[in-house]
Amino acid sequence: MIKSLTFPPFIQKGDRAVLLSPSGKIDHAFLQGARRRLKQWGLKVTTAPHAGGSHGWYAGGIHQRLTDLQSALDNEAVQLIFCSRGGYGAVHLIDKLDFTRFRQHPKWLVGFSDITALHNVVQQQGFASIHAPMARHLTVESEDDESMHLLWHVLTGSFPVYTLPTHKLSRTGKATGILRGGNLSVLCGLRGTPYDVPPEGTILFLEDVGERPHSIERMFYNLRLGGVLERLSGLIIGQFTEFEENLSLGKPLYNALADLLKNYTYPICFDFPVGHVTRNMPLVNGSAVTLEVGAKETIFTTHHPSLS
Repeated sequence: MIKSLTFPPFIQKGDRAVLLSPSGKIDHAFLQGARRRLKQWGLKVTTAPHAGGSHGWYAGGIHQRLTDLQSALDNEAVQLIFCSRGGYGAVHLIDKLDFTRFRQHPKWLVGFSDITALHNVVQQQGFASIHAPMARHLTVESEDDESMHLLWHVLTGSFPVYTLPTHKLSRTGKATGILRGGNLSVLCGLRGTPYDVPPEGTILFLEDVGERPHSIERMFYNLRLGGVLERLSGLIIGQFTEFEENLSLGKPLYNALADLLKNYTYPICFDFPVGHVTRNMPLVNGSAVTLEVGAKETIFTTHHPSLS
C-alpha cells in the first residue's frame, strides 16, 4: 500500500479550533455561523484577531493575515485550523510560514478554493490536510447537510467510502495513489515553484469557479505540456461552476477535456462532487486513496493511515 503523508491527531470533543481568514474578507455573520457550528460539534473555538477584518479584497494586510495563521500553526494547544473562506491572498503567505513548531504539534488545516495554496505548503512539509466546506457552508446549510456531516466524520478519523454513478466520459480502471489537488487556477499559479504538486504516484483532483471554458482548457494544456498529466496515477474531474457554457470550444467543457485526456491509460472520473457546490465532499489531501471507476459505478476509498 502507498503510504500516506503524516496525519495530525484526529479531532475529539473538547479540542481547540482556530477560525481564521488567510485570504478574502468575509461577512461577520458567516464567521459567527461557523463558530456556532464548531461549538455544536463540541469544540472550543477561538476567532483569530483579524478573521473579520477588511483590507481591500482581503481580511487584512499581509502581516495581519500572516500573524493569525502563524500563531495558529505555532499554538500547541490548537488541534484544528479552520479557514473561513477562499477568494485570493493565501499566496502572499506561503513562503513566509515557519513550520518548526507545527511539526512538533501538527494540526488539521481545513478549507478549499484559494486555501489550495495552503494545502500544498502543508503537504510540502509532509502532512495531510482536509479539502472541505468552509464558513458559509457551515452557516447556511441545515443540520443534516451531507458534506458537513461527512467533514465531522473525517476530522474524527472515520473515512467514508464515496460511491457515485460513473459518468459517460469517465475512463474505467483502478488505481491507488496519494490524493492531491484542489482549485485548478491556484495549482497552475504554483507550477514551477517548490509548492507544485509532484505528479508521480498522485491521484489528482481538480475543480474551479468562474473560469471560462477556454481558460480551463488552457490550464489543462499547461498540465499536459508540462508532463504532469502523463505521470499521474489517476485523475478526478470535479465541478467547474459559475461560467456560461457557450460552446466556445465547439463542444461542452467536459467533452473538450475528455478529448484532451484521451491518450492516457489511468482511470479518470468525471463529475465528482467536489468544488464550489453544495455537495462538496471532504477529501484528505495527502492520504492514500483508491479510485475504482467501473462501467456503472465509481468507488473512491480513503485509506486510514494505520492501514497504509
